[in-house]
Amino acid sequence: MPALVLDLLKYVFLAVLYIFVARAVKAVYLELRPARGRSATGDRRAPPAAAPASSRSKKSPRKLAVIEGDLKGQAFDLQDELTVGRADKCHVVLNDTYVSQVHARIFAKGETFMVEDLGSTNGTYLNRRRVTSPAELQRGDRVKIGKTVLEARK
Repeated sequence: MPALVLDLLKYVFLAVLYIFVARAVKAVYLELRPARGRSATGDRRAPPAAAPASSRSKKSPRKLAVIEGDLKGQAFDLQDELTVGRADKCHVVLNDTYVSQVHARIFAKGETFMVEDLGSTNGTYLNRRRVTSPAELQRGDRVKIGKTVLEARK
C-alpha cells in the first residue's frame, strides 16, 4: 500500500479516536455534575408549595404505577415530591444502566403534579415526548425513564 494511503488512514483513525474520547468525557461530566435544582452539596431545594391532597383536582393522579421494567406491578403514592434514579437516596430506585443517579422528579405544583428531567443523559419521556422543561402530569400519562415505564393513576 502506498505511504499516502497509510498516512490518511492513520489520521482518520486518530480523528475517530478523538471523537470517541470526547463523547466519553462529556457523558462522564454530565453524569457527575450536580443536577439542576440541587446544590453542589447534594441538598435538595425546597419543593414548591403544594396544596393539600384533599383539594387536588379530580384529574390529578394519586399514584404512579410501574407497568414495564424491573419493578413492574409496584405503585408509589404521589406526595409533595418523588425522585427517580439509580441512587439509594431516590424515592424510586431503578436498577437500570440507562437511568442517571438522580434522573427525574415528580412534584406537586398547586393542584397538579409536574414531571421534570434533572439533566439526565438519556432523557425522560412523557407520552413519548422528551421532557425539556417541567410538564404537567395527568391520569393515564406514561413516563418513560430508561427501560421503565410509569403510569399516572387514580
